[in-house]
Amino acid sequence: MISNRAKVAASLYATMSISFWGISFVSTKAVLDKLDPYTLLVIRFGIGALFLCLLLLLMRSSLKIPLTYIPHLIVLGIIGVFVHQILQATALLTIHASDAGWLISFSPVFTVMLSMIFLHEKITLPRAIGIMLAVFGVLLVTTSRNGQSLHFALNIGFILMILSTFNWAVFSILLKRLRIPLPSLVITFYMSLLGFVLTLPILIKTKGWVHMSSLTTVEWAHLLFLGIFVSGVAYWYWGKAHEVLEASQASVFMYLEPVATLIAAILLLQEKIIFISVLGGIIIIVGVVIVNGQRVLVLQNGPWRKRK
Repeated sequence: MISNRAKVAASLYATMSISFWGISFVSTKAVLDKLDPYTLLVIRFGIGALFLCLLLLLMRSSLKIPLTYIPHLIVLGIIGVFVHQILQATALLTIHASDAGWLISFSPVFTVMLSMIFLHEKITLPRAIGIMLAVFGVLLVTTSRNGQSLHFALNIGFILMILSTFNWAVFSILLKRLRIPLPSLVITFYMSLLGFVLTLPILIKTKGWVHMSSLTTVEWAHLLFLGIFVSGVAYWYWGKAHEVLEASQASVFMYLEPVATLIAAILLLQEKIIFISVLGGIIIIVGVVIVNGQRVLVLQNGPWRKRK
């Protein structure tokens, strides 16, 4: 039986992971004034891969991977790291960090939609209401900054951010279906390494290193935070939390991510609080809670549940 102390520790690990991921939007936004998205990602992936490699060596963990699972890691690395981070970093060129934090919380709705299509999960009235609420919240967030109609307000940044939430939903489903029998830290290391390798040629072609000399100490601190704490520690702690907490328990902490983004955006970027944007974000989370609540009931009561 799991002790209360272990549950408290796991909850702390999950809270720290979500906080790091939420603040990552702010750190990315803070550096994009000096670096293009590809140069930023090369540095972030390089720092993250180096940190994770050192961590694995200190823990004396094996870095060997069976040949059978190399294609799986490549697919996960391209979708979950390379494509996902490029979409988010490019989106942050034109949208606020706090808006990105609200929109990323929409990802579980895409996960449910894909599950209904490919896993034949049933649509219920509460779930449909939850999806519609979340979509309405997204519309509020994307139109809150300038008061324009959706046609004009939905700029490329919002489109890319919404695509990144869909991409993360695809990655989440693939991660569960592929079931790579390796420690999460090893998988994270190889995905970060792959992200570094894939973005490095773009850096060489664009000569992105030219602008690195203009980075301030604060901007380098943001890059170190992104590489070490976001790409490394956050994934490690998330894995440790899942060793104790059930998936449904851990998913509750995801609702803290936009809150962490909002607080960091106000403190570090001096972004203004827009009431409609916050209202839209809250509506998104309420819709996601309803959808996820219904999904848990389906999973618990479905025909695949083990009967005693």
